[in-house]
Amino acid sequence: MTDTPPDDVTVAGEESAEAGSFPDAAAAADAVATDVAVDAADEASLRRQLDERTLDLQRVQAEYLNYKRRVDRDRELVKQNATYAALAPITEVMDTVDRAREHGEVEGGFKAVVDQLERVLTGVGLVKFGEVGDRFDPTIHEALSHIGEDPEVEVTTCKVIAKAGYRIGDRVVRAAQVLVVDPVTGTQGSAEPSETEDAPVETTATDDNSE
Repeated sequence: MTDTPPDDVTVAGEESAEAGSFPDAAAAADAVATDVAVDAADEASLRRQLDERTLDLQRVQAEYLNYKRRVDRDRELVKQNATYAALAPITEVMDTVDRAREHGEVEGGFKAVVDQLERVLTGVGLVKFGEVGDRFDPTIHEALSHIGEDPEVEVTTCKVIAKAGYRIGDRVVRAAQVLVVDPVTGTQGSAEPSETEDAPVETTATDDNSE
């Protein structure tokens, strides 16, 4: 025959088991809180690293774009220098063509050759400039001489084009060689009488009985 444990022993054991569960729950809660804190710290660290890598990527991209622009600019400059070196001597040939055209010698087959040559030069970017009546600009004109004053101009003006100028883009291959005239000075307003000279002299009537 087995002995049945007393009821109080069973209750005490249950109470002991229940009492022992509270420390385990607290420890588990602390562990969870610790894990959450570690996860938050790891997330902040990862976010900081991501921000740093993003900034590094943006900096590398900006450096690459600047490098690409510099390479493109240098490539264009090399191209312009090569074109300049090749076309600069041809400007003298075009001067001869201009003189022949002035004398009516550009005719027939020679005219066809000249027209084709001018089209080719225009196609590679050589632009001719310099016309009678242009305002004198020392950055693109070379004044060979001043030939007096002209009442029809208001600023220093190109009166004669000795040699046309040429440029490639914004770069001047050769300045136009010109003779210029200046506006007439010291005459504006000199022939107009002043209001003081033209104004009539007002006299004040006097009373005959004032004496």
